[in-house]
Amino acid sequence: MPPEVEVELGGTARIECNFYIPENASYTYIDWFYVDRSNKQVRLYHITANGILEDDTDYRKRLSLGEDKALSISEVTLQDPKVFICQVGAGSYGMGEKSTELSVYKLPTTPEIKPYAGGISVHSSDIPEIARCVSKNSLPAPNITWHKNGEQLHAGENKVLMPSTVIRESSGLFTVSSTLLAPVTREDRHSRYHCSVHYLLRGQPRTLDSQPVQVNVFYPSENLNLKVMPSSTLVKEGDNVTLVCEADGNPPPVFSFFKKNLDVWQDVTSLAEPDSGVLRLHDVNKTSNGTYRCQSLDLDDLSQIEEDVDLVVNYIEGVHVKMEPSSALREGDSVMLSCDAYSPVGLKYQWRDDKGKKLVEGNQLLVKNVTFEKSNTFSCKVMAPSVPGLEQSKKVSVAVEDKPRIVAISSPLYVRQDQVINLTCKAIAFPPPTVQWSINGTAHEYVDNRHIASNLTVRVSHELLRAGAMCRAFNGLGFSEEHIQLLVDQKSTAESQGVIIVAIIVAILVVAVLGAVIYFLHKKGKIPCGRAGKQDITKPEARKDKIVVEVKSDKPPEEAGLLQGANGERRAAADQSEKYIDLRN
Repeated sequence: MPPEVEVELGGTARIECNFYIPENASYTYIDWFYVDRSNKQVRLYHITANGILEDDTDYRKRLSLGEDKALSISEVTLQDPKVFICQVGAGSYGMGEKSTELSVYKLPTTPEIKPYAGGISVHSSDIPEIARCVSKNSLPAPNITWHKNGEQLHAGENKVLMPSTVIRESSGLFTVSSTLLAPVTREDRHSRYHCSVHYLLRGQPRTLDSQPVQVNVFYPSENLNLKVMPSSTLVKEGDNVTLVCEADGNPPPVFSFFKKNLDVWQDVTSLAEPDSGVLRLHDVNKTSNGTYRCQSLDLDDLSQIEEDVDLVVNYIEGVHVKMEPSSALREGDSVMLSCDAYSPVGLKYQWRDDKGKKLVEGNQLLVKNVTFEKSNTFSCKVMAPSVPGLEQSKKVSVAVEDKPRIVAISSPLYVRQDQVINLTCKAIAFPPPTVQWSINGTAHEYVDNRHIASNLTVRVSHELLRAGAMCRAFNGLGFSEEHIQLLVDQKSTAESQGVIIVAIIVAILVVAVLGAVIYFLHKKGKIPCGRAGKQDITKPEARKDKIVVEVKSDKPPEEAGLLQGANGERRAAADQSEKYIDLRN
């Protein structure tokens, strides 16, 4: 029999019993026992040639025998570790027995490691806690070791402590925990720690490792770096500049910013972003030039470090254009334009026309044969080749003096009587001209460079139609005037006459239709026109509220015969001299 059999908790334990009887004799019985706590043997099985007798024990439902009479115990519990005895009887050959000790184990779980949640200062007066390691539900209790960067740590070396605790749970299994305490240095910000659980399985050592962890180490800054973004050599006026201050301490220190004005350091921390080493300068100019300082304060040990940087803002100023001769110019003259500016870096000059076309390189431009009508606006472009994007421009207009010229006028103009109209007159001159009108009205003027436009609002009168209007532009060199002719809009008159004609035609048609209706009613007898209906309106019985219409012929007697009666026959002149239409009925 093996001296010991190991089985995992919940598994099946198989205990063999191998024996030999001389001369190939057979056994008379085989008995299986276990030793209880009082060191008493309790029988489990009695096996003979006639059969197998299983005793009534706590194991009854979990026991079984193999063909080789080996004892198997299923669903092993923490109460099963005991000594089991196999006894074999062989009659005259006597009896023999041996025992096997059954042990139960439970593999430990993978250890869980939790680093210290806060930061660990390198200046801590006490040995700080690095991490805790826990392994649960194992049997027997395992051992825990600690490792730093793969190397095992040992208690007592370099002030390292690793107290452990073993707890037997109500289930009978063990929970083992250990705490690592060790001083830290600045280099430990990159260190990785892990713990290991060690146990034996079938006499062989086994190990389970936790995940590696890092701890948050607090240490003061040793180096400070202050830089300008973008590069200080390329900063130009109008740029947005960022000063970034970086320190290698943990946690980041408190940053302060200063600017040197003469020999005094001015605190500009209020311009920096809160709780950061970033100072943003917007739309910098030459006054932003100077030395800036970043100062760090470590709250752990109140140590200070400072770093300076020079900010150079490249700029162009004082762009000036000189014109020779500087006196007034006339058409055909020539003029020399010279451009100058100041900058701490080298400059390059270009001349361009009013459309942006490059004329010449250099700071001088000779303009020949200047004219009055043509635009004489030029631009001097100043650039700093060493600083991309740094440039300025200055425009100059070469003014040619001349008397006014009227370049646009609203003539001829078609109008109607009493219509309110706008008269327009546009002139060009230098010096700027004055515009006058020959008639009264409401005038509005608009000035654009050397042009002046005048709009006159006026009502059309007979006199205005006859004489028109005169626009006069003048300055100290002379004047120019133009006449505005006003013409009657014939199209509008024709339209008015057409409306009158249409109205007359409509009236005639209405009278014709009315006559036709009266004639129709007469033919139907609705309107009596015979002599029988004639009555004397002078009779006393005639009512004054009745209307009697007397129709007399204005024709002479010789034309009266042309009138016919109702029957179509000619009537005598006396008979046709009068008719009465009685409207009373």
